[in-house]
Amino acid sequence: MEQETYAMPLIGEAAPSFKAVTTQGEINFPEDYKGKWVILFSHPADFTPVCTTEFMTFASMAEEFRSLNTELVGLSVDSLYAHIAWLRKIQELEWNGMKNVEVHFPLIEDIKMDVAKKYGMIQPGQSNTQAVRAVFVVDPQGKIRTILYYPLSMGRNFDEIKRIILALQKADADGVATPADWRPGDDVIIPTPGSCGTAKERVESKDPDQYCLDWFMCFKREKK
Repeated sequence: MEQETYAMPLIGEAAPSFKAVTTQGEINFPEDYKGKWVILFSHPADFTPVCTTEFMTFASMAEEFRSLNTELVGLSVDSLYAHIAWLRKIQELEWNGMKNVEVHFPLIEDIKMDVAKKYGMIQPGQSNTQAVRAVFVVDPQGKIRTILYYPLSMGRNFDEIKRIILALQKADADGVATPADWRPGDDVIIPTPGSCGTAKERVESKDPDQYCLDWFMCFKREKK
């Protein structure tokens, strides 16, 4: 029998719209989040250990993300009542210095897998009944800017997820690119010149705030 496959939206495309019931009431996505960045993420199931550590971490970082104009939206194919019971249980747990953790961001009920299928979160090679650990970063215009996928067995790197938000916001604000392992305060990359004349001017520039390794690879110094 041929396996059913599910399409995945691509970077640069509009985030697929949906309405859903969540632990914080009904949401209309991404319309309700216009003007904000959103991290839409899925997890395989409630009451599972890896997911529990992830939700504790996301909840503990919620204010950090909010300070970056970024909201969190979670999803799994469990029921609303399972979600509520699990989130209540999380408040009783202590792990990695975190305790009394309350999850205030919405967790989508997706029993019919409608949303998960729209976002390609169901991958039969892993499971037909659980969503993989997907992360979609959606910008304030409702466009998908980053996609991450993790297998069921591996918890996500939350420092990297925050770094992605910071790097995208930096690129948008200053019209630059960020090099490997970029962190706030590091030098950034000036876009590659589009003509020989521009390339020559850039390499010969005396601007103290920029430097070139070659015509195609020029950096702007960040003020410390």
